[in-house]
Amino acid sequence: MKLLFGALRAIIGLAGLTAIIATFLDTASRATINPFNFFGYFTMQSNVIFMIAMLASAVAILAGRAQSPLLILLRACATTYIVIVGIVYNVLLAGLEGGVTLQWANWVLHVAIPIYAALDWVLFADRPALGWKRFGLIVIYPIVWVIIVLIRGATDGWVPYPFLDPAQGYGVVALYCIGIAVAVVVVGALVWAVSRTRIIRT
Repeated sequence: MKLLFGALRAIIGLAGLTAIIATFLDTASRATINPFNFFGYFTMQSNVIFMIAMLASAVAILAGRAQSPLLILLRACATTYIVIVGIVYNVLLAGLEGGVTLQWANWVLHVAIPIYAALDWVLFADRPALGWKRFGLIVIYPIVWVIIVLIRGATDGWVPYPFLDPAQGYGVVALYCIGIAVAVVVVGALVWAVSRTRIIRT
């Protein structure tokens, strides 16, 4: 069973890496690409974080080593972020112009990986129950990301998503930021709570 966990995580990690590289090359083939903008999207950053977590977990499992507490925490955070990506994209952004133009890559990054992440965390019980004392760590990355986006929006005018555009007014943007914060806390709390379940044991 452990080998299955490792193999699946290696496959999903490599799928995410392939989709990101393909999207980068496709974008670069049509226009001059700004890496800071390309990797400034929460989608891209969350997929990179999740990809690293999956590949690190796969290496540990296939090498017969225990996953460290830090890796388990990274997996929990990465699962939270990527599930939020799936929810936000499919509720607010699907069908809008821009974003990932390669349809298969778009599906991998916004649908397949978020669904896999949720199933992996719920079904595969190769993690201990997470302590609530460390729960606050989950909000550090989203807060930093939002601050950087708001600074860029106010200075060079670049924003990754239309709902964060300061042209709408900072009151509207603030409401969306609060919504993001609530989503992180709610989804993160579910991830922490689910860590206490044991469905498919190693």
